[in-house]
Amino acid sequence: MKKAVSLIVILSLLTLIVGCAPHQYEGAGIGGLVGGVAGALLDRKNPWRGGIIGAGLGAVAGATLADISVRGSREAARSGKPVEYWTDDRRGRYYAEPLEYDEYTKCRKIRERVWEDGRLIKDHVKEICEGQRYERRY
Repeated sequence: MKKAVSLIVILSLLTLIVGCAPHQYEGAGIGGLVGGVAGALLDRKNPWRGGIIGAGLGAVAGATLADISVRGSREAARSGKPVEYWTDDRRGRYYAEPLEYDEYTKCRKIRERVWEDGRLIKDHVKEICEGQRYERRY
């Protein structure tokens, strides 16, 4: 049990370290943490083995979902049309729908939804903004 607790602490620290990194790293960190904890709890004979396997699988799944989310929301914001992705086996579905556009801030709200096996697992609204670069010149 002490090994499982130390694994959870290590994975939590890893998540804090990558929390300020690009979206794939953040998704991988969160996925690795959740997968590591689940694997350690499910493998009662050897929680380290379960934690490592779960962390690896969770990190890959988290990074993939984060990448799809960023790509889909940017595409929906740029085109002004809904974007939909399906997994090869048709069990997973990602849908990004553009909402209102704020001319002043140059930001568009995007509603993202993710389904797995017909169940809605994620539904939130995020904002995608057009970046502008300002330089001081003398």
